[in-house]
Amino acid sequence: MMTPWSNRPLGGWRVLVPRGGPWGHGVASDLRAAGATPVVAPMINFAAADDDGALTVALASLAAGKFDWLTVTSATTVDVLAAHQATVPESTHIAAVGETTAAALTAAGYQVDLVPPEDNSAKGLLRELAQFEQYGAELRILTLRSDIAKPVLTEGLIARGHTVESVVAYRTIGVPVDEAIVRDIQAGAFKAVFVTSGSVAEQVQLQFGSMPETTIVAAIGPQTARDAAAYGVRVDLVAKERSAVSLIDAIVEVAKAQKSDDE
Repeated sequence: MMTPWSNRPLGGWRVLVPRGGPWGHGVASDLRAAGATPVVAPMINFAAADDDGALTVALASLAAGKFDWLTVTSATTVDVLAAHQATVPESTHIAAVGETTAAALTAAGYQVDLVPPEDNSAKGLLRELAQFEQYGAELRILTLRSDIAKPVLTEGLIARGHTVESVVAYRTIGVPVDEAIVRDIQAGAFKAVFVTSGSVAEQVQLQFGSMPETTIVAAIGPQTARDAAAYGVRVDLVAKERSAVSLIDAIVEVAKAQKSDDE
């Protein structure tokens, strides 16, 4: 017998999911299974880079096997790869910044060879790549990033003597959410709002302003929490791992604690 919706851990919870696509709708499905009412409202999207020709050239070189490694630091970059029908040869290894990005790569049909086990950031990826630097060999690496990303990975790899081609894969743009959602957020009608990146945090601040104290603002990881704080967004909860599963687990624990206090 199925558990009644009201008795599930997130029964009565309305949760804002700020990303669409396969990731966002997968999260929404998992939230519904836990009893929540998810609202998928994409707050960011990607647009072609100002120099889209440079990306086309880089992806042609990638397909030709000119790189030892491809680094992917966001799920949006995966969307760009898929949109360009990019080919990654077997001779080129793929490093993903975290489980969310790795899952997006796998869903798009790409083989992931490296994911940092703990620090899901450019610094963490830089540290993990060191294990493949044998006998001072120079690696040829393609780093794809957004127009607003800091070149931490690129600069770190160059400093270690590697040949790095850093290409802006896309521009991040804000997407206005429906006015009814804005009103409901400001009225405290949402129990939780997910913040999945610094770019989303910026839009949360711009579009919603100060969040009601009754709304839990949950960040997908420590780096996202720091980015949110830099934009002036209050963060109440930080997922232990940079993954959708960890993010949902975090609010489920809060919901269970609240129900226990009420009993």
